[in-house]
Amino acid sequence: MAETKWLEEFSRYLIVERHYSELTKIAYLDDINEFTDFLEQNGGLKSYRDVQRYEVETYLADLTQKKLARSSISRKISALRSFYRFLENHKLVVQNPFTSIQIKGQAKTLPRFFYEKEMDALFLAVQGDEPLTQRNRALLELFYATGMRVSEVSQLTIGQLDLDMQIVLVHGKGNKDRYVPFGHHAKNALTQYLADGRVKLMNGKTPVQHDYVFVNQLGKQITSRGIAYVLDQVIKKSSLTSDIHPHMLRHTFATQMLNHGADLRTVQELLGHASLSTTQIYTHVTMQHLQADYQQYFPRAKEKNTDK
Repeated sequence: MAETKWLEEFSRYLIVERHYSELTKIAYLDDINEFTDFLEQNGGLKSYRDVQRYEVETYLADLTQKKLARSSISRKISALRSFYRFLENHKLVVQNPFTSIQIKGQAKTLPRFFYEKEMDALFLAVQGDEPLTQRNRALLELFYATGMRVSEVSQLTIGQLDLDMQIVLVHGKGNKDRYVPFGHHAKNALTQYLADGRVKLMNGKTPVQHDYVFVNQLGKQITSRGIAYVLDQVIKKSSLTSDIHPHMLRHTFATQMLNHGADLRTVQELLGHASLSTTQIYTHVTMQHLQADYQQYFPRAKEKNTDK
């Protein structure tokens, strides 16, 4: 393809105008480059302007034949649709060949979460006064109390926390800020960690002082990957046998909010979802709980049908 400059401009657009992360930008470009390679190997198109619906459907058939998950195919098509929308808006192509392409039959995977007793087991695994244990307890409490994304926790600074008001200013996706409250368990864990554990982890171990809340054993800002590793070690110390991912704690927060009576709009606001439809996936989980409770506790639901 000759239009490498278009990719550079699109890359800059994702960061500067869309405020996407570096990882998201790389994922978009990878999907576009994969499509470009496919075109060059199957017909040798010289320009993105030459792509028509036929080439798109051929590419879609190729992805399906490779037995990729529908979610992966949808992500690739979404990235290409965004790329062509950018080209179309800048008058670089006449039309977007991905506009009418839809991946039908997409089944939503219900989010995995922890039950309350499982959370109790996790909290038992982070008891202690060692600096790293204090950090791990504060991490776990904050995740559970706020439903924050792992990147939001990694980037969290001391100035974003108001321990007196028990509220955190979260810098979310797309440069969108939101305030999220937290309870006394998270407050106590954060207070102890900031006054003791973090001071010891920072003391003399890093020449560059910073105000990130969560640090690693070297006193440096902990990364999202580092947080995932920490949680993996926590669950190994617990009595649980399942795996763990930071996003499961976000799912747990949302699910338990709804199970205890919160309305969907409130959960949407707390999670920082741009669309209510994104939050609605959690209603499938809560409905399963309602059905199970109904079958267990409502007397007539348990009665067998004796009509003949």
